[in-house]
Amino acid sequence: MPAFDVDAIRRRFPALAIEDGGRPVALFDGPGGTQVPSSVIDAVTAYYRTSNANHGGPFLTSRRSDAIAHEAHQAMADMLGAADSSEIKFGANMTSLTFHVSRSIGATMAPGDEIVVTTLDHEGNVGPWTAIAADRDLVVRTLDIHEADCTLDLDQLDALLSERTRLVAVGWASNAVGTINPVAEIVRRAHAAGAWTYVDAVHAAPHLALDVGAVETDFLACSTYKFFGPHAGVLYGRGEVLDRLPPYKVRPAEDRFETGTGNFEGLAGVTAAVDYIAEIGARYGDAVTGASRRDQVLAGMRAIRAFEMELYRRLADGLESIPGLTLFGITDRTRFGERTPTAALRLDALAPRAVAEGLGAEGIAVWDGDFYATGLMERLGLLDRGGVVRIGLTHYNTAAEVDRLLEALGRIAAGAGVERPATVVAG
Repeated sequence: MPAFDVDAIRRRFPALAIEDGGRPVALFDGPGGTQVPSSVIDAVTAYYRTSNANHGGPFLTSRRSDAIAHEAHQAMADMLGAADSSEIKFGANMTSLTFHVSRSIGATMAPGDEIVVTTLDHEGNVGPWTAIAADRDLVVRTLDIHEADCTLDLDQLDALLSERTRLVAVGWASNAVGTINPVAEIVRRAHAAGAWTYVDAVHAAPHLALDVGAVETDFLACSTYKFFGPHAGVLYGRGEVLDRLPPYKVRPAEDRFETGTGNFEGLAGVTAAVDYIAEIGARYGDAVTGASRRDQVLAGMRAIRAFEMELYRRLADGLESIPGLTLFGITDRTRFGERTPTAALRLDALAPRAVAEGLGAEGIAVWDGDFYATGLMERLGLLDRGGVVRIGLTHYNTAAEVDRLLEALGRIAAGAGVERPATVVAG
């Protein structure tokens, strides 16, 4: 198979040609939403040109629109490893879908039943469960982290699980510090206690090959704008579990969980995004000739991860050489398999917003704040201090961009008078 050609890949993303002050932008904002390839843009515009209609009509444009929606369900089943496309549901985004389905899941619970959430998670997989718990007099228990490396304290999990546990909500990967959780093991323990599992895979989806069948989760949610697609949310629900849930829908709706008119143009882009990843697998991955889209997607994600983590090692080496910089999460090189290429940091003398503004002035895009990982920032004592600066690598970033970022960060640190060595808060 040919070597991973990042320059060829970048040519597929029109936004990467944007300039700011005469310089190319360097986009390290992927955890907040990635850029999209031309094929996704073309799919969305083609929908409007040839297929724009509502669902279920006995005429050409509606039939085309329904076929596009059907294919999007199959594409996401292929990406996630679902047994059937009927297990895929679309909505506005992961958070909205989770609030929606939490009502159905909560309706199966009785007062005093328990839900387990984590300190590490995005609020999209915490807030819906605390809200439904308040509505139905449920108990919420929180799985804590090891502060040194921002990983979940699995020794605590067994003590939290009980015969009253009905759901364990956990992220596949942390959108703030990049920790990859041992999802299969967490699911195994939850199921042994008789509980369902709800996995937030929003941050994992752009970086890891996902397989709902292998980890055996009951639910998984993600958002396609985090992996090179349009703004849309995806919910996977194991068929036999979905069938047990009471739906909250209007009477004529055919689908029990997709409420209202769908984002059909977005669904056209969803299929194109999955096909893009499959193309990466066919061109640069280890997929064999004639492989299924599912196998091509898996190969594509393996190729993406290998490239991204090589780039992340370059970033981590540079960050740890900057005086006054504190890096949070897993920094042990032998454990990089347990993290995504997403770095969370602080510079001693500067607020995260000031650092992000300094980089932004040089055409370098990073995020600052808590990124809705509110519980984690509270736990680290950073919520009232501006959170962290987040640098998110994707497979369309380059070594030259990383070096440019590191040089700019070094100048910012020097300008702030930071002199002490970098600090590694990790294991």
